[in-house]
Amino acid sequence: MGMKILYLSLGGAAGTLSRYWLSGVAQRLAGTAFPLGTFMVNMAGCLFFGAVWGYFENRLLPGSGLRILALSGFMGAFTTFSTYMFETAELVKFGQYALALLNVVGQSLAGLALVLLGIALGRLL
Repeated sequence: MGMKILYLSLGGAAGTLSRYWLSGVAQRLAGTAFPLGTFMVNMAGCLFFGAVWGYFENRLLPGSGLRILALSGFMGAFTTFSTYMFETAELVKFGQYALALLNVVGQSLAGLALVLLGIALGRLL
């Protein structure tokens, strides 16, 4: 358990710093109100998650240190959007199209509604 925590911590620290850097650079370059920094982090995260998963899928056991460091630690801190898209892609891969659509639409609409609710609740405090 101690090594898993170390792997998660190292990967998480690297993912957080990478997200902060990439998001900031992309947003400064954009010079617009569109949240390009977040967009770029989410897209890079999807590409990286897919590449790492594809590489590790048949090479490393699910509980291996490197897999934990890269996918749970780094990617978990970099962006959870990649996990959301990976899970949706798995539904599509197995022909669960309605569930994939429900996942995308449901999380997007519920997420937006809950952020707005959270803002309203936070303002009441």
